[in-house]
This record gives sequence, structure tokens and C-alpha cells, in this order.
Amino acid sequence: MEAKIRWIGGLSFAGLADSGHWVVMDTDASSGGSDGSATPLEMVLLGLGGCTSMDVVSILQKMRVPLDRYETVLGAERAAEHPKTFTKIRIEYRFWGQGIDPQKVEKAIGLSMTKYCSVSAMLDKAVPIEHAYQINP
Repeated sequence: MEAKIRWIGGLSFAGLADSGHWVVMDTDASSGGSDGSATPLEMVLLGLGGCTSMDVVSILQKMRVPLDRYETVLGAERAAEHPKTFTKIRIEYRFWGQGIDPQKVEKAIGLSMTKYCSVSAMLDKAVPIEHAYQINP
């Protein structure tokens, strides 16, 4: 996998990886950016959420679990001093639908977090990742 980052101006950058899709990164105005898009650290959190969500939904579809709606909410605590890395990450998986089996949900989340999600496998070596879920009608 390769990626390139192109400077747009100020502290705004565009990144392009093997998929061929550009993403824009920026920072807030108080840090010298134009506050025009997600920061690189936010993109790490979004990458984790996207990676595990793709796994969980795919696994549940294979298990024929009916989902009406799904979302993942992530929260991260950061160190007070630079480099201000994540010190803890929380993932809450939220499911909506009738007849959602909690055991299948737990299995799907477990497989994502321990076997399939490459982003969580990398981050888990550096920061504790906690998770929970809720099933809604």
C-alpha cells in the first residue's frame, strides 16, 4: 500500500492512496489551519470506526441478522502533552432492528476486534480499546 500527501496551502493537505480517492486533511484555525476538514488524528479514529463497522456488518449479514439501522460512536481520550496521542478509545456499536441476537452481535464484534480489523490490531498495541453495544427495536 502506498499513499501520497499533497500540500494545498496553509496547513491543508490532500491525501491519495491505492484506492484512487482523495481525502482532505486540515486543522483548526487556532493551530494555523483553515478548519476545512477532519484532522489527521480524527481520520485515525474514523478509520478505526470504518474498519470495524465493515467487519461487523459483513459478519452479521452472513449470519442473516436483520439490521434496519447501524452506527458506531467512537470516543477517544488524549494525552495532555505533545504528541497528544490517544490514551483510551471507546467504541459503542448501535444496532436497530427486530430479532437481533445479542450472541451473534458479540461474536461479530469479537471477530472484528481480534481477527479482522487491521486498524484495531495496530492501535490496540498502543492504546487500550474498550467496546460496548446496544440493541434497539
